[in-house]
Amino acid sequence: MPQLNPNPWFAILAFTWLVFLYFLPMKIMGHTYPGEQAAQTPHFAQPENWLWPWL
Repeated sequence: MPQLNPNPWFAILAFTWLVFLYFLPMKIMGHTYPGEQAAQTPHFAQPENWLWPWL
């Protein structure tokens, strides 16, 4: 059964994980995004009083 021969498949698996774990994160983290927003202070609206119509 040639499917059970691990020689070519283990090398492909190891090389694929090497790419995923080493090269791709460096490529992805190297990108810069234009127009990033500056940190702003949070603004919380004051809740209004609820007027009950039956009181």
